[in-house]
Amino acid sequence: MVRVAFYTLGCKLNQAETESLANQFREAGYQLVTPDDVADIYITNTCTVTHVADRKSRHWLRLARRRNPRAFIIASGCYAQRAPQELAPIADSVIDNEEKEHLLEIVGGLSLRAQIPSPLKGEGRGEGEMRQSHAPCQVRGDVGRGSFIPLNGISRIRSLIKIQDGCRSPCAYCIVPRVRAYEYSLPASQIIDEVKLKVALGYKEVVLTGTKIGCYKDAVLSDSEGSSIDLRGLIERILHDTGIGRLRLSSLQPQEISAQFLALWQDKRLCRHLHLALQSGSDGILQRMKRCYSLDDYQQAVNLIKETIPGVAITTDVMVGFPGESDEEFEQSCHFCQQAGFANIHVFPFSPRPGTLAARMPQQIDERVKKERKQRMLELAQKCRHSFYEQFLGQVMPVLWEKETSLGSGIHSGLTDNYIRVFTPSHEHLTNKIAPVKLAGFHNQGMWGELVEILS
Repeated sequence: MVRVAFYTLGCKLNQAETESLANQFREAGYQLVTPDDVADIYITNTCTVTHVADRKSRHWLRLARRRNPRAFIIASGCYAQRAPQELAPIADSVIDNEEKEHLLEIVGGLSLRAQIPSPLKGEGRGEGEMRQSHAPCQVRGDVGRGSFIPLNGISRIRSLIKIQDGCRSPCAYCIVPRVRAYEYSLPASQIIDEVKLKVALGYKEVVLTGTKIGCYKDAVLSDSEGSSIDLRGLIERILHDTGIGRLRLSSLQPQEISAQFLALWQDKRLCRHLHLALQSGSDGILQRMKRCYSLDDYQQAVNLIKETIPGVAITTDVMVGFPGESDEEFEQSCHFCQQAGFANIHVFPFSPRPGTLAARMPQQIDERVKKERKQRMLELAQKCRHSFYEQFLGQVMPVLWEKETSLGSGIHSGLTDNYIRVFTPSHEHLTNKIAPVKLAGFHNQGMWGELVEILS
C-alpha cells in the first residue's frame, strides 16, 4: 500500500480539514502513517498566522524531504494560499485552500501521470522514477505544535467537524481574511449526517469548528419561524437528532453571546467550555486592532456566561506587543485578565503579516519588549489556570479518557467537559471511555484524579 503522512499546523479548522482528508485517503486505499515514519507521500496543512507558523511549516517540509528523499511532498493550507512561491522550492506541489478539499482527486490525477505513487499500483516509486525537477505544481492560485492523524486514521475519541469557513471582517493584524476570504457555511443536514457517522464509528465527542462559527447560517433549512438556521439552531438539531455524548464549540466572539444562546447548556452534553477571544485588555488597543467590541461588552459576555453555566471554563487569546502598545496598556491587559478569571490564556506576540494594516503601523514594538511581556502574561496565565483548577479540588467529575501517557505505570490522560486535563493511574484500559474521578491534586499539566468507577 502507498503510505501517506499528514501533518497539521495551526487552528482547529486546519485539524478538522486534515481529519476529513485523511479519512478520504484511507478509504481510497492509502495507508496512513505518522510523520515520523517513512512515507511515499507527505502532506502538510500549513498555517501562516504568524512568522513562526511560516517557519515551522518550512521546517517540517524540509524534514519530510530528509526522511524520504524520493517521497512526493505536498504543501497545502493557508501558507500555501498566501505565498506559494515561498514553498515552491521545498515542495513538489503547492495546493491552496480553495483546492485543498479536492486533494484526493488532485493526487489521483498526478498518480495517473506517474508523478507520484498510486494505491492502485501498490508500490512506491522505483529507483528509476526521479523526483520532479521542475517547479512544483501550484493549483489555482504563536501557533501550537503540529499534529498528525493516528496510524489507523481514526482515534474514535474526539472528532473535529468543520461547519463554516471564511471571514469578511478583517482585524488590523489578521492574515486569515486574505487566505480564507470566501465566507460560507456547510449545510446543516450534511453536518448532522457527519455527527451521526462519528457516533456510529464510536466517537464520544465532537468539536464544531470554523473560521467564525458564530456566523454560521444555513440558508436552505429554516426554523419554525421561517428564519435561516443559525449556530443556535444547528446545535439544537445536533442535540435532538444525534446521540453524540459530548458536543464542544471552538472560538466565539463576545458579541455572539446571548441569554437565548446560553440556554442551550441546559443539555448536559454541551461542554462547559467557551473560548472567547480577547486579544487585548485595553480599549485603545482593541480600537486600533479593529475588534468589534469594547472591554465592557466583553465583561458583560463573561458575566452572563458565568451566571448561566456553573463551573464553566472560559479560555481566551491575548496578543502582546501590538504596534503602539504602551506599558500602561499592557498593564491594563494584565489587570483585565486577572479580574476576568480565565481558565487559561493563549499568549502570543504580535507578528506583522504581509498586507495587513498593523504591519504598516508606526511604533512597532521591540522584540525584546515583546518577549518580556509574553513571559509576564504566561506567568499570569499559569496563575489563572491554577485558580480555576483549585475550585474543583475534591469534586467528582466525568472524564473522557484519551490515551495512556508516556509517564509509565499505567497513567491515563483525559479531559473533563470544562477542559481540565486529568491524569490517573489505572491498570484497566480507559481509552475512549467516560469515567468519573475525584480531583485530588495538582499536576504540572493539569490535575491528578482518583478513579471512582468506569461508566462507558
